[in-house]
Amino acid sequence: MKKSKIKMGQIDFILFATIMILVCIGIIMVYSASSYVASFKYNNPQFFLKKQLLWACIGLVLMVTAIKTDYHIIKKYTGIVMIITIVLLVTVFAFTPVNGSKRWINLGPTAFQPSEIAKYIIVIYMAKSLDLKGKEIKKFTTGILPYLLVSGLYAGLILLEPNLSIAAVIMIVTIIILFAVGARFLHLFAIGSSFVAAAVAATMLAPYRMARVMNFTNPFKDSQGDGYQLVQSLLALGSGGIFGAGIGQSRQKCLYIPEPHTDFIFAIIGEELGLIGCAFIILLFVVLIWRGIKIAVTAKDMYGLILAVGITSVIAVQAVINIAVVTGSMPVTGVPLPFISYGGSSLVFNMFAMGILLNISRHTSKTD
Repeated sequence: MKKSKIKMGQIDFILFATIMILVCIGIIMVYSASSYVASFKYNNPQFFLKKQLLWACIGLVLMVTAIKTDYHIIKKYTGIVMIITIVLLVTVFAFTPVNGSKRWINLGPTAFQPSEIAKYIIVIYMAKSLDLKGKEIKKFTTGILPYLLVSGLYAGLILLEPNLSIAAVIMIVTIIILFAVGARFLHLFAIGSSFVAAAVAATMLAPYRMARVMNFTNPFKDSQGDGYQLVQSLLALGSGGIFGAGIGQSRQKCLYIPEPHTDFIFAIIGEELGLIGCAFIILLFVVLIWRGIKIAVTAKDMYGLILAVGITSVIAVQAVINIAVVTGSMPVTGVPLPFISYGGSSLVFNMFAMGILLNISRHTSKTD
């Protein structure tokens, strides 16, 4: 009698190569974008480079570990990790604000951002729960509402930091996953409309957010005030032309763009590598999303499918928002460019999540 069984195959090499190229570009561009600021503030042009290299090595170890570990083992620890994440999200309020926000847990020489875990915890929770949901997902009260409440809890805690950007990413990814598993379109449309209304309200109630929206429409109206960062970003992209000024040759990184190695690093890429460099980065993200979707479609179980959809969506949503912000296509908001922007928490957890995605790609079936 023939039966189908699961065996471990080869990882998706195209996805693996794409991830490593993005990480390598990120390390190079973090050094290029931060060298002037690091020299000015710390008298060490390699200050941020060394940290990013360290986080990349830690992320690589975690990614390889995840590749070699059956992704189903995550189910066992979902509940406890969800509780720990909530505790961490509450703990941030005990620390001193940084730039007016309480998003980090200070660990001495470094800082940890719990919201980076929360994005993926929602995906893991939904994968475990929806794997057993079945046709109940068609119902609003028992199929959709529980996930909105859980995601809303995490997003709400993050919104209090305040961090509207990551809170929005969590809710957008939640809707994408619900859509992927067959939730009714009318339900999702109503939810999406409610989220938009809530985002508008949150923007109108916060003066600094409202200022960002108003300056987004015409940043040059207040080019030395609220529109300053976007104006400098556009100047960097425009001066790069088609081929760019060359790596290390950016002028906007010289204290014009605040912290150019973080959320606005794509502008420095545009200035130094030009339109060609920007197009190449976008192409890499397109390839990553394509391979992520392929892995989801060919996953051997619903749990793997939902994990793959969620992990891919987190990266895709962040990349789209970041590039849209830097190019002036949407109001300025603090979302890092995955694998490229400086930041230990983001890089480590993104690479670990990619390890899970690559592990899903290893599962193939054979008949004997």
